[in-house]
Amino acid sequence: MRATEVFTPGQMPTITLVRDHLERREQTFKDALDQHLLVTISGPSKSGKTVFVRDVVGTDNLVSITGAGVQSPEQLWLKVFHQIGTKIPTTSAAEANSSTSGAATLKGQLRLFGGGIDVIGNATRGSGIKTVETVAPVGFDHLQLLIKELANSGLVVFIDDFHYIPRDVQKQVAEHIKEAIDKGVEIVCASVPYHSEDILRANPDLQGRFVAIDFDYWDPKTLTQISERGFAELGLQVEPDLMLAFASEAAGSPQLMQSICLNACFELDTRVTQPTPRNVSLDKKLIRNVCSRTSSTDFSSTIERLREGPKTRGTERRNYRLSSGDTGDVYTIVLRALSLDPPQLRFTYSQLLGRIGKVCEGLTPSGSSTSGACHHIAQFANDGQSKILIEWDSDNEILDIREPYLLFYMRWSDTIVKLH
Repeated sequence: MRATEVFTPGQMPTITLVRDHLERREQTFKDALDQHLLVTISGPSKSGKTVFVRDVVGTDNLVSITGAGVQSPEQLWLKVFHQIGTKIPTTSAAEANSSTSGAATLKGQLRLFGGGIDVIGNATRGSGIKTVETVAPVGFDHLQLLIKELANSGLVVFIDDFHYIPRDVQKQVAEHIKEAIDKGVEIVCASVPYHSEDILRANPDLQGRFVAIDFDYWDPKTLTQISERGFAELGLQVEPDLMLAFASEAAGSPQLMQSICLNACFELDTRVTQPTPRNVSLDKKLIRNVCSRTSSTDFSSTIERLREGPKTRGTERRNYRLSSGDTGDVYTIVLRALSLDPPQLRFTYSQLLGRIGKVCEGLTPSGSSTSGACHHIAQFANDGQSKILIEWDSDNEILDIREPYLLFYMRWSDTIVKLH
């Protein structure tokens, strides 16, 4: 068997699927769906929420969508209709010719499965082409169509990242969800822990109509089960302390653990199952090489932007003396704090301040300066990206590194925040 079939970061695992700690959650999940209750799943990024849902429901029965970019309930349900091929009546409205000398934009709703709305597309044409927008008729009821299509169908709607939906829109979506589940539509919502009650806050009437399932980062003992099963399948007899070291570096993320173990196989030149068992002992050089290999995704330009922070206007930022013997401003200090041992993906404000105290020798940045730096670091990290890399929740004062490979890059590559 190939190593890439055993360790599968970002994909549904088979050999290395660890379910022991999920059995109770799985039964709770199934019982809730049998009762036509809303299921809410909360857990940190990369903690296995999506893999869990796919495993329990089955890929063929899952309609998976995301709350990212949603500005209305109708937009959310359109994502569902796109996946299941539901026809929607359409109407077209033509706008006047563009008077600009540049290009005019053609907006349209294109279907993948015949006539009607499915994919909203934008096409650019030369000057003089009318802008046409094809939309659902005024008063069209997307919710009732959702109920008609999915009630008691066996399909489960999985709304990932519900917390990305704007607060005012969450209220409307929650009202739709209540009516949909009452009519037999099976819906699961996932969010990060500090937003786990968003949907209940949006519609208190859901109280008593939902079941909450909490996830957390995996503990090292559970993570090592991934390595134990995978290495055994490939004929590698790996020392327990080495697997525990890999689990520590995974920072509670099963996806990251999969990636570390796969890169360990590459580093050991074990790309297929070995014909005879091979012993692998604890080796710091091997750990360093595996982790450096796992950090191969290049975030150098991103890290440079984070270190520089926003442009100063007249007054230079204050530098602080660091325990490493050099100096740095609040942005360098926060980044170094994030990369300290033990590796961690989510930080409360108090945890972050504790790490900053270890980075600095004596005086540390003020609380407002640290909060402001966290805010800007998240902004710069996500600017121009297709996904969220770092999230700063100012209401709850929590910084969440949502891309584990970014943490690895900070810890293991030769970057300006390298500490090791």
